[in-house]
Amino acid sequence: MLPDTLTTQSKARSMRPTMLPVVTLLAVAPFANAQVALQPKAGAPLDGLTPAQLELFWAGHEAYSTPVTIAGGLGPIMNKSNCVSCHTNPIGGWGSIAVHHYGIEDKGEFMLLPGETQSLLQSLAISPGCAEVVPPEATVFVQRITNSSLAFGLIEAIPDAAIAANADGTDSNGDGISGRVHWVHLLEDPTGPLRAGRFGWKAQVASTLSFSGDASRNEMGLTNDLVPVENAPNGNTAILTQCDAVADPEDAPDSEGFRFIDRVTHFQRYLAQPPQTPKSGMTGEAVFNAIGCNACHVRDWTTSDSPSLETAIRNMAIKPYSDFLLHNMGGLGDGVQQGDADESEMRTPVLWNLRTRDPMLHTGAAAGGTFATRVTKAIELHGPFGEGAASAAAFMALGGTQKAQLISFLGSLGKLEFDLEPDHLVDSLDFPLFQACFATGSASPDTNCGVADINQDGLINMVDAHAFMQAYEGAQGTADCDGDGQSDLMEILLGAPDLDGNLTPDDCVGCVADFNADGQRNGADLAILLAAWGTDQADTNGDGVTNGVDLGTLLAGWGSCG
Repeated sequence: MLPDTLTTQSKARSMRPTMLPVVTLLAVAPFANAQVALQPKAGAPLDGLTPAQLELFWAGHEAYSTPVTIAGGLGPIMNKSNCVSCHTNPIGGWGSIAVHHYGIEDKGEFMLLPGETQSLLQSLAISPGCAEVVPPEATVFVQRITNSSLAFGLIEAIPDAAIAANADGTDSNGDGISGRVHWVHLLEDPTGPLRAGRFGWKAQVASTLSFSGDASRNEMGLTNDLVPVENAPNGNTAILTQCDAVADPEDAPDSEGFRFIDRVTHFQRYLAQPPQTPKSGMTGEAVFNAIGCNACHVRDWTTSDSPSLETAIRNMAIKPYSDFLLHNMGGLGDGVQQGDADESEMRTPVLWNLRTRDPMLHTGAAAGGTFATRVTKAIELHGPFGEGAASAAAFMALGGTQKAQLISFLGSLGKLEFDLEPDHLVDSLDFPLFQACFATGSASPDTNCGVADINQDGLINMVDAHAFMQAYEGAQGTADCDGDGQSDLMEILLGAPDLDGNLTPDDCVGCVADFNADGQRNGADLAILLAAWGTDQADTNGDGVTNGVDLGTLLAGWGSCG
C-alpha cells in the first residue's frame, strides 16, 4: 500500500487531515549525532502532547468545524454557525470575515444605544422576525477582522507578571510607547483575581475557556455555563422570548462530560506555534528592531513553569511578536470602548503566521495584492498619530534594500521549512530548488536556500537532505522503486539520473507503478492507484495528479518488475 504520510498523532481519528509530521530526524554518517526537529505546520497540534491530549485536540478540531444547529442552540441571532467559518487560515488561524460594532459617539466618548448590552452586531438570525439591525441613530459603525487562535494554550500560559513587566502607562522612558495591561476577570472565575487580558482586539479576554464561552454566545448564539443569558435582538427581550425556543444554557455536556466550549478550548489550547523560517532570524529583523517595531511586537516569551500545566505547554520559549498590551493607536483605533479599553486603544496583535494573513489590521484596510504591498500598507497606516507613528515614519524613510529586508523577515513568520517555491507545501515543486541548494552546499538566512538549512549552520548537507525527505508531502517522498531502503528522491539528490523529471530514477523505469515496492505490478498496486485518483499519491509521470496516464503506465507494465 501507499506509505502512510500521517503521523502517529494524526491516525487516531479517521477525519484527521494529513499534516506535516512533527518528528526528530537522525541523519546517517557522517551526521549520525545530528538531531533536528521540524517545526510544526500552522494548524498542527503541539509537539509533546500525550495520546489522551491528542484525542482531545482532534475531538476539538471536529467540534470547531461542525455547525451548531438551531435545535442545538444556534441563534436566534448570530454571526456564523461554526468556528471555522471565521478562523480559516488555517483552521484556528486568521480569517477574512468581519464582524461589526456600533454605538453612539457623545463628545468623543463611545456609548451603547439605550437598551443595548453590547456593541457587537449579530448580522444573522434564524428567522427574519428575529433579526438585529443597526439603529439609524448609531453614529459609530466599525468592523473588526477575525484574529488568530493559534497556540492559545501557550499564550495563556504566559505569566501575568511577565506581561505587566512591559507595561509603561506613563511612558517613563520617553520612547513614545506607553502600553498598559487590560486587567479582566475570567468568565470561569468572575469573582476571582483580575488577570492580564491577552486575547481579542482589545485584550478583553484572558483565558482560552473565556474566549470559547464568549465567542460561542456572541458569535453563534450558543449560551453556556459561562455566558448563560441569550443576546436579545437590539436589547428587545420580547422578541427574544418569541424567537428562542431552546432552554438556556444550551451547551450541554456530551457523553464524555465535555461541553462544546470545552471541546473547542482543547483544540485552540493545543494548537502549535506556527513556524518561522529561517528560525534563527534574518537581517530584516535588525531593521524591524531599529525602527522600533519590537517595542510593541515583543518577540521572546517563556511560558509558566507551573506544575499544573501540560508538559507540552509548560516552560516553553515562544516567539509571538506581541506584548499583549493596550496602546493608543490614534486614528488606527476603532472608536469603541470595551471593558477598560478606550476608543483609541488596541491590543498589539501577534505576528506569527503573518505570512498567510490577508487582510491585515483590525480594520482589514491592508488587503489583497502581494504580501509586500499588504505589509507596507499596514505599517504605513500606523501613522501619523498614536504610538505606532514613529515606527511608521521610520519605515517610510528606509531605503529600498532595508525595506525589502524587513518585508522578507516578516514573510518568514509562518513560512514552512523547505517551502522554497513557496506555496505552503513541501512537494515536487520544491525538490529541484532543494537540489540546487544541496549542490551549492551553503546558505545564508537572507537567501532562499536559508529556508532549506534545517539546523541553521550555514551548510546544506545530508542533515538537511534527511530533513527535507521528512518534510516532503506526498507518496513520492518515501517511494523506493528498487526496494534498497533509499528513497527515490534521495537517490536522485545523490546523483541518480532522472532525465524525464518524474522523480523516479531512470534506472528504475521498469518498476514504475510498483507502489508498494514488492517487485510486482498487480491488483494491489491497482487498488492503491484507484484510491489515490485525483491526488498526487500515485503519480508516475510527475504531473502532480493520479489519472488515466498513470493507470496506463501500470497496465503497460503489469507483472514482475524483474
